[in-house]
Amino acid sequence: MDILLQQIINGLVLGSMYALIALGYTMVYGIIQLINFAHGEVLMVGALTSWSVVGLMQESMPGAPGWAILILATLIACLVAAVLNFVIEKVAYRPLRNSPRLAPLITAIGVSILLQAIAMMIWRPSYKSFPSLLPTEPYQIGGAFITPTQIMVLGVTAVSLAILMWLVNFTRMGRAMRATAENPRVAGLMGVRPDMVISATFIIGAVLAVIAGVMLAMNYGTVYHTMGFLPGLKAFTAAVFGGIGNLGGAVIGGLLLGLIESIGSGYIGDLTGGVLGSNYTDIFAFVVLIIILTLRPSGLLGERVADRA
Repeated sequence: MDILLQQIINGLVLGSMYALIALGYTMVYGIIQLINFAHGEVLMVGALTSWSVVGLMQESMPGAPGWAILILATLIACLVAAVLNFVIEKVAYRPLRNSPRLAPLITAIGVSILLQAIAMMIWRPSYKSFPSLLPTEPYQIGGAFITPTQIMVLGVTAVSLAILMWLVNFTRMGRAMRATAENPRVAGLMGVRPDMVISATFIIGAVLAVIAGVMLAMNYGTVYHTMGFLPGLKAFTAAVFGGIGNLGGAVIGGLLLGLIESIGSGYIGDLTGGVLGSNYTDIFAFVVLIIILTLRPSGLLGERVADRA
């Protein structure tokens, strides 16, 4: 029972990060029907930028509280990633907006590889240790443990999701996003500027990706130039799982995928008689993707047009 509780906690933490990344995929897809495979690399750039800022601040401001350094580093990383995603959309995707879908899809893959190469040149290909900026003493819940970093992940995710839902459902920008998702031409006739809305969507997605990237770095303690690839792919799986184009579906898909992956990795050894170990945990995400695409291509919640961002 203690193991199950521990895996549920781990799964919720992991799923929270998947959900934040998946929202970036689903928002962009909901508005311009583009699967932005470079989204994971934006996460990576944000995490590596925060690592650089943290290092500089620890050298220049010894004794500064870790939480203050973390907040400032995350804000700077969000700014860098937002500018990067804005430029990517304007330079790589906007000229292809009316092209066949295959063209922007291949461009997205190209941008992903390009960002990995640039990051490798700037930060070098080695793994880097992300410093612990929060207390490391875990708290006990029942027979399970949760660290302050994991509590921060759950709290920041909940706040970020609440702000995003408020933005999409109760603000003028949110109405413009929903109108653009329905029909950009008609939205333009009503005074909405689709180009501005699409750019804003990419910027919001970048901020969510950076938050997820910094939390990944804090939780696992490392950053490297390919760190966005696998979480990005799994978050895309979560978006498809929940119903790509649907914000609530992305959140549910991310949380469920995290729980499936965590609980599965905790029991895969017993289920397979020791043939497979917890190092095979990555297979769960893609098994889920295959099953969902086979049985329910529209995902758990399908695509509810009214909720699309």
